[in-house]
Amino acid sequence: MLKNDLLLKALRQERVSRPPVWMMRQAGRYLPQYIELRKKYDFFTRVQTPELACEITLQPVDLIGVDAAIIFSDILVIPQAMGLTVLMEEGKGPQLPKVVATSGDVNQLNLDVEGEMKYIFDALSLTKKELNSRVPLIGFAGAPFTLLCYMVEGKSSKGFEKAKAFCFTQPELAHRLLSKITTATITYLKAQLKAGADVVQLFDSWSGLLSPDDFDQFAGRYLVQIAEAVAPHGPVILFPKGCAYALDSLSQNKSVSAIGIDWNIRPEKARTETQGRVTLQGNFDPIKLLGPIPELKKQVHKMIKAFGPQAYIANLGHGIVPGIPVDHAKAFVDAVKEYEE
Repeated sequence: MLKNDLLLKALRQERVSRPPVWMMRQAGRYLPQYIELRKKYDFFTRVQTPELACEITLQPVDLIGVDAAIIFSDILVIPQAMGLTVLMEEGKGPQLPKVVATSGDVNQLNLDVEGEMKYIFDALSLTKKELNSRVPLIGFAGAPFTLLCYMVEGKSSKGFEKAKAFCFTQPELAHRLLSKITTATITYLKAQLKAGADVVQLFDSWSGLLSPDDFDQFAGRYLVQIAEAVAPHGPVILFPKGCAYALDSLSQNKSVSAIGIDWNIRPEKARTETQGRVTLQGNFDPIKLLGPIPELKKQVHKMIKAFGPQAYIANLGHGIVPGIPVDHAKAFVDAVKEYEE
């Protein structure tokens, strides 16, 4: 029995005394304790060593007081498990030396990802045990379109022109790739829930590069397919960044428990678009965490008031950035905890 089940209650749209709060990328780069581990171990050693992943996952629960833990991992573990090499150098972002470009490349991708990802399931099980029912544990994956972007482009990019051109000029091949990623992701998320995750989130960081029609074709349909397959096993949160135009359609699917939103839409507008069908999560601009603490807290209370405290999860509109003072991150969490209607 969870001692703090505010997140799960909010996902079920049950009444809560205050909104739950956690932060995307809360386990990581702004915490001095994480930076110390980063000096000793490279990125994938941290991800692939269950004891290290567990330690990093627990840090924000212990230090910041968030209402949920999110497993320390990366969205690119799926392309890695499917057979692509992923290099991660500090300060350089991900590099995939061999990209997907042809039908043969898609055919070669491995779908037996569960066997390749035992380290993540071990990390989830260990973290679940170490949490000792304090707060829920969140698992996650990258959404198919976002993973396609990296698998085709080979690195991060402002506009992912190469990946978009791949979709627009070879749609049949793009859909074959997206379908393979979708199948692997469903397997992966179900296994995360089995290993100890209480809820899972799909990060579609780059689908906002698509027009509404292209989103429906290359991103939205796969988000829904994953949600429908995974929801019987646990709640699913979708985070299609920059896709306010998709709030109405995505919220109509009963397999979606919550939708995360960025700061480019007003909370009131997001509520109107979703008509109370789903819980909403977000949408504090992480750069605002740099502001003076009294002003920061005032802005957090304003955000909660705009969303309303029910069927709402307080969070950032994207991941926390490096260099945020820890006391400011804690002030964000404390402000939510102090909120009174």
